[in-house]
Amino acid sequence: MKLYNKFEKNFINKGFIINKSENPKSTRYLSNFLKKRLVRLLNLKINFKNLNLNQLHLYVKSNELNKIRLKLISQINKDLKFRRNYFLVAKNMIHHIVGNELAMQININLSIQFPNDESSLLPIHSDTWSGDSPFESVLWLPMVNCYRTKSMFILEAKKMDYFNKTFSKKSIKSVDDLYSKFKKNLKFIKINYGEFLLFNQNLPHGNLINRTNETRVSLNCRFKGLFTPYMQKDLGSFFSPLKLRAATKLGLDYKLPG
Repeated sequence: MKLYNKFEKNFINKGFIINKSENPKSTRYLSNFLKKRLVRLLNLKINFKNLNLNQLHLYVKSNELNKIRLKLISQINKDLKFRRNYFLVAKNMIHHIVGNELAMQININLSIQFPNDESSLLPIHSDTWSGDSPFESVLWLPMVNCYRTKSMFILEAKKMDYFNKTFSKKSIKSVDDLYSKFKKNLKFIKINYGEFLLFNQNLPHGNLINRTNETRVSLNCRFKGLFTPYMQKDLGSFFSPLKLRAATKLGLDYKLPG
């Protein structure tokens, strides 16, 4: 019996997987949802289908971006169809990598990064450093084509031994110092709209100032095995059950007679 399939081996050895959406209809739902809400929020006199998310910086002032982003996040997480379609984009791969009894992050996150904007930076980090469980994986969905500094960077799994040895020497004085030491080992993800990225959030990752002339719009959400350990972000407050098998439901409901 094989212990791991090819997807699992790739995820373990590399730390991430990029694949085409398993459900293009679901990907379109997510994109159209964002475009429709943006047209309304910005009072644009165009059909939502004609809104180019790459050029979003032409419609929104930088100092208004976060307010618009937070309104969109609120609308996203009130829509149960959005949540379901998000999962359907990579359902089979999540089953391969994470499992088929799942917990999903309650709130889906939205990132919008304008060209040359310094306010949307995420310095190099691992999510476990701030209280996330090492059993979580992140599904990252681009709503536009992402490349170079318009994307995110990640340290591949094969570099982690070197990273840990360097980190343990306690010679790291700051986040900038950390980035400088590993800059040559970081990989910028090249991914297009219509694809998904599933990655190991234990690996150091982050982003830089977007030096392209296009806006990045992306979504991210964490998944984990329902019964794997939780850290500071618990089931109920940060995660909610997504998938339970019949035997599990019966076991949880079971009570001894008498």
